[in-house]
Amino acid sequence: MTYQVGVDVGGTFTDVLLINVETGATWRSKVPSTPEDQSIGVLRGIEKACAEAEVDLSAVSHVRHGTTVATNAVLEGKGAKVGLITTQGFRQVLQIARSFVPGGLAGWIIWPKPEPLAALENTIEVRERVDTDGGVVIELDEDDARAQIAKLRGRGVHTVCVSLINSFANDAHERRLAEILHEELPDVPVSISSRVLPEMREYERTLTTVANGYVRVQVGEYIRNLEAKIAAGGVDAELALLRSDGGLAAPGAAGERPVALLMSGPAGGVTGATWAARAAGVGDFLTFDMGGTSTDVALVQNSKPQIAKDTKVGDLSIRVSSIDVRTVGAGGGSIAHVPELTRALRVGPQSAGAVPGPAAYAMGGTEATVTDANVVLGYLPDELAGGEIHMDVDAARTAVGSLQEATGLPTVEAAASGIIDIVNENILGAIRLVSVQKGYDPRDFALVAFGGAGPLHGNAIGRLLGSWPVIIPPSPGVLNAYGDIMTSHREEAARTILREVTGMTSAELADELDQLAATTRERLGRDGVDTSDLTYTYRADVRYHGQGFELTVDIDRGALDGADGLSVVADAFDAEHERLFSFLLDSGHEIVSLTVVAASPVSEVPLIEREPGTSDPSKARIRTTRIWVDDAYHDADLYDRELLRAGDVVTGPAIVVEMDSTALILPGHAATVHSSGALLIEPVKE
Repeated sequence: MTYQVGVDVGGTFTDVLLINVETGATWRSKVPSTPEDQSIGVLRGIEKACAEAEVDLSAVSHVRHGTTVATNAVLEGKGAKVGLITTQGFRQVLQIARSFVPGGLAGWIIWPKPEPLAALENTIEVRERVDTDGGVVIELDEDDARAQIAKLRGRGVHTVCVSLINSFANDAHERRLAEILHEELPDVPVSISSRVLPEMREYERTLTTVANGYVRVQVGEYIRNLEAKIAAGGVDAELALLRSDGGLAAPGAAGERPVALLMSGPAGGVTGATWAARAAGVGDFLTFDMGGTSTDVALVQNSKPQIAKDTKVGDLSIRVSSIDVRTVGAGGGSIAHVPELTRALRVGPQSAGAVPGPAAYAMGGTEATVTDANVVLGYLPDELAGGEIHMDVDAARTAVGSLQEATGLPTVEAAASGIIDIVNENILGAIRLVSVQKGYDPRDFALVAFGGAGPLHGNAIGRLLGSWPVIIPPSPGVLNAYGDIMTSHREEAARTILREVTGMTSAELADELDQLAATTRERLGRDGVDTSDLTYTYRADVRYHGQGFELTVDIDRGALDGADGLSVVADAFDAEHERLFSFLLDSGHEIVSLTVVAASPVSEVPLIEREPGTSDPSKARIRTTRIWVDDAYHDADLYDRELLRAGDVVTGPAIVVEMDSTALILPGHAATVHSSGALLIEPVKE
C-alpha cells in the first residue's frame, strides 16, 4: 500500500496527516512545534502518525510540506546578509522605494520606515545599460564588475542579488553577472531579477529579488536539514514544498526561488477548505483558519481561490503570485493585556506560541490568552491534541482573573467573554478585507472554519458576518495538512510585453503565451515532474492606456484561435473594472504582462462518507457540561464527533470534540452532519 504525508508547521503546533491513497483511510497527529528546528517537530509528527497507523516509516512515498521558514525570516528580521548589484545610477532603488505610509495621518508621525533588506553599504553599481526594448545602450564592463564584486567579498555577504534596469526586456547582462559571481564568489548563492520576476517596475522587481536572496540561505539550510532528518529517521520519500499560490515545488526549485514560499502555510489551508466545501456541495465561501499564533482568511468563488499578484509580509509588499490570504495576529495563543495608559482590554498580536504557551497548558505561561479565555468559559475539554496537552483550569482562571482586576469587570467570565469578543472582531476586520473591500457581500458566502481554534469561533464569526452555513470540515485541526497532500506541482512564467490590444493580433498573443507555457513545461521537466498531463492557466495584466495600475484577468487560450480572439481580453478587463470601480473608460486597452501557470494533476483524497443516521445524535453524547454564553451559564451537551452519523442534528448550546479540534455550537443554532462528515451550522428557524 502507498502512504502519503501532509505536514503543516504552525507557530504552536505541527500538524501531520498520514493517508492511505488507495483506501482513503487517514491518521492524524498534532505535536508541539519546535521553533529552534522545525524539522524535529516534523519528524516527531510523522513518527507519531505512523505509529497510530501501525505503518513503518519506509512505507511513506511522498511528504508534502507547508512551511513558515521564509515568512518567519522576514517577520523576525533574521534573513541573510544580502549584497545587491544594480545599474550605475540606481544604487538607492530600495531606499527611494514607493511613496506610501500605512494608516491615517498619525502614520506620518509614528510609523518607523522599515530598513531595506539589502543595506546601502552592501549595494554596488556596475557600468551597463539596456533600454526598455531590450537594446544594449552600454555594454557590461566586466572588469569594473569584478572590481565592484571584490568589495562585496570584503563585506562578508551571504548571498548576492542582481537587479539591472530593464533586464526584463533583455537579461543578457544579468546572466553574465551571475557567471562572474560564481567565479568570484563560488560559495555564495546568486539571485537574478530576470529569473525571479521578469517584469517591469525596477523597485518591485528589485525588492522581490532581494527578498528571495534574504530568505534563500535559511530556506536552503532548512530543506537540506529536513531531507537529512527524515531520511535518517527511516522515511525514504519524495519531498515537495507548498508554494504561496497553492502549488508544489521540488526542493531544488524551492531552494532557488524561496520567495515563492512566503505564504506556503496558509495556502495549504485554502486548498483543504476548497476540498471540504466542494464535498459539502458549496462553491462560494470564506475560509477562516485560526491557529495558535494567527488567523488566515481568504475568499473562494466557484471553488477557485482568489490569486493575488502581490504578497504582503509584514511591511513588505512583494511581487509574487499567492492565494489572496490576509493574516491577523489573532490565534489561540494571542496574549490579552491591559495597557497602563488606556486601561482598555487588548488582544494580540503578541502570542505565547508553543513555548511557554497559554497558562492552561501548564508549560510556564502565565499571561492570559484566547485559549485561556475559552477554558474559563467552558468551551474546551480537559485534554487537547489527543492527550498531548492537559488543561489546567485553575491556571487559566488565575491568568484571566488578573485582567478582570485591571479592567474592573465584575467576573472572571466577563473578562474571558471580553477577550473572545475582541479577537472575533479582529478576525471580522480581516475577513472584510477579502470580501467587502473587494466588492463581495459576505452574506453571499458560506464560512469554512478550521485550524485548531477555528471551530470554536466559527459560529460566532458566522453570526457577525451573516455567512451561512458555517462549515466545520472533517479533521479541521489538520486541514492544512490535507491541503498539502491535495496539491500539484506548479510552475509559473511571466513576461512584460507592453502592447496595445489594437496593435497586436490574436496569433501574436497566442504565440507569446505558448512560449511561456513551453518555459514552464521545461522547468517542471527539469525537476522530474511528468509533463505529459499538464494543465495551463493563462493570465494577463491589463490596463487602460495611460492608466497607472493593472488588473489581472484570465485568458481563454482557445478563444485566441478565433477571428476576434483579442476581444475576450478587453471584455474580461472591462467586466472586472466595472465590478471593482463601477465605471468604464473609452480609452484603449493595454496588455502590460502575461503569465502562464502549468500544473500537474491534483491528488484528490478519497472521500469516506459517514454512515447514515436518524437525526438523533444521542449515541454520540458524552455528558453535559456548563458553558458561559451571553452573560449566563448554560447546560451544554458534549458530543464525540467520531460517533456522529450523517443526518444527525446537534442543537446548541453544544460542544463537539475530536482529536485535533473542538467545535462550539451557540444557542439558537444547530449543526447538521453532512454525508462528507462536515458539520453545517445554521441558525435554528423559528
